Amino acid sequence: MHVILSLLAVCALIVIAYAGVAGAGLQKLFGVVIPYLALVTFFVGLIYRVLSWARSAVPFRIPTTCGQVAGIKGMKPNKFDNPTTGGAVIVRMLAEIFLMRSLFRNTQLDFRSDGPTIRYGSEKFLWLAAMAFHYAFLTVLIWHLRFFLEPVPKLVQIIDAVDSFAEVGLPQVLLSGLVLLAAAGYLLQRRLINPQVRYISLMNDYFPLFLILAIAITGILMRYFLRVDVEAIKQLTMGLATFNPVIPDAHISSLFYIHLFLVSVLFAYFPFSKLVHLGGIFMSPTRNLANNSRAVRHINPWNYPVKIHTYEEYEDEFRDLMIEAGIPVEKMPEEAAGEEAPAETPAE
Repeated sequence: MHVILSLLAVCALIVIAYAGVAGAGLQKLFGVVIPYLALVTFFVGLIYRVLSWARSAVPFRIPTTCGQVAGIKGMKPNKFDNPTTGGAVIVRMLAEIFLMRSLFRNTQLDFRSDGPTIRYGSEKFLWLAAMAFHYAFLTVLIWHLRFFLEPVPKLVQIIDAVDSFAEVGLPQVLLSGLVLLAAAGYLLQRRLINPQVRYISLMNDYFPLFLILAIAITGILMRYFLRVDVEAIKQLTMGLATFNPVIPDAHISSLFYIHLFLVSVLFAYFPFSKLVHLGGIFMSPTRNLANNSRAVRHINPWNYPVKIHTYEEYEDEFRDLMIEAGIPVEKMPEEAAGEEAPAETPAE
């Protein structure tokens, strides 16, 4: 049901964009207004999420660790798996961000077909697909800067040259788009085929995958099969980038507006979805803290004065009831009364 609803939602978005442009002639709405609203939603939502994480209390050091911590004689510590310094934390974070080290070390658990025997296996295909997906997405984003900048930066030209190094076809095939499509397809089929993953998958897991697949497919269609007016598209995108938007006189295919609308939906949806781990990884206390509790005493900075009800006060309040119930007390009533009586003033 989650799969069907997610797919229908993406199809509905495509129909809305096509009907709005081809039927109602709302090019300005789908080409200017919605992209601006999506961009504002993206930045405001992302800032809000990051600030909310920053305000969350983290009174204790809770980094996830795999290696031995420093400080135990005779055992060699692993300074990156169990970092105790800020420098080691930075190295660990860089490995997480650029190499997805935790996912590389991940294992899968299943049962053998010949009996109820647990088997642990490697998840390297998942790591490879995730790496391909993220780097292909990044390459596609950087490549699209050529539509928003004039002159095109040298970095974008270099990435474009590397991306099309195979020099297949005309226009040249950009490997990043095909890799993005293949990687997203693999991640989707994994959720559909693997029963354990399918069991825990929800609509907010399927919807972004279908949305990204639709964006990749519409982009590939525009580049290789259904040609569009690139000059008119760049005139529109340059207007958006310079905050002087204009709808070109030349006809722009409805496919472009569908593609742009899907991208806008992805940007607006991003801060409120699981995709926001892009910023969340930097705020995760399981990754960005040093495990130095053996060397440094950490005091909860959010502690506030708490009224304490001591046992002595508790016994004074319930002493008679405790004695009646047979519960031992530290002081009998006469002892407590003697301590509470004021001392007599000595005679002159």
